[in-house]
Amino acid sequence: MLNISNIFKTFNPGTVNEKRAISGLSLRLAPGDFVTIIGSNGAGKSTLFNAICGDFLTDAGSILLNGQDITFMPAFQRARRIGRLFQDPMRGSAPGMTIEENLALAAGSGGWLSHVSQGDKKRFRDRLALLDMGLEDRMKQPVGLLSGGQRQALTLLMSTMNPPSLLLLDEHTAALDPGTAEKVLKLTRDIVAEHKITTMMVTHNMQQALELGSRTLMMDSGSIVLDISGKEREGLSVQDLLEKFKAGAGKNLDNDRILLS
Repeated sequence: MLNISNIFKTFNPGTVNEKRAISGLSLRLAPGDFVTIIGSNGAGKSTLFNAICGDFLTDAGSILLNGQDITFMPAFQRARRIGRLFQDPMRGSAPGMTIEENLALAAGSGGWLSHVSQGDKKRFRDRLALLDMGLEDRMKQPVGLLSGGQRQALTLLMSTMNPPSLLLLDEHTAALDPGTAEKVLKLTRDIVAEHKITTMMVTHNMQQALELGSRTLMMDSGSIVLDISGKEREGLSVQDLLEKFKAGAGKNLDNDRILLS
């Protein structure tokens, strides 16, 4: 489904600011895989997502999605196949447009540029009701008036209104309060399971990385140093994961944000 083969990326090559961000990374995902990804700051997690989305072209290697080579495909064309949420809830929706208009654009209904049918409005209300945030009764309200948690939940709905081939979640609950984060995580589980969406989720919470999805990756210095799933993953503790990281990376995981989660 997703086949990444031996990709490299170096920023500012040949300068004092040269930085190898991805180093010979290969990864294959099967349809319906739900992969959690963990690693220290600078490990290459978000850079990997940027490479998949086409924010930059890799220096070498290839990226295939559903058998199609997207290595040199422009980002706007990849966006039709790939949904993405960021840590910042302010990204991913248009604050000056209403909830209804944002959902209409995401669904391909045209938003404020065209008439939104009654059928679409009912569909939007039904999806919003899943959030349990009362947004189904506020569809004419500008998105800019929503809280961060409400906007992130809305963005998740928008990203999956037409289920993408691949969903990328880049610490999408990290900026939310614990109660709202749990709601968004539950919604994530439900939507991914309902539509069997192939999903990659970056998280700083090691326990969450073991409990969510079907597979866990750990990254370091632009490479995947651990890839566990199935029986190997079942029953692992956070301490077990730390030991496996040390064995794979040759060093201890030293990111306080991860270790204290």
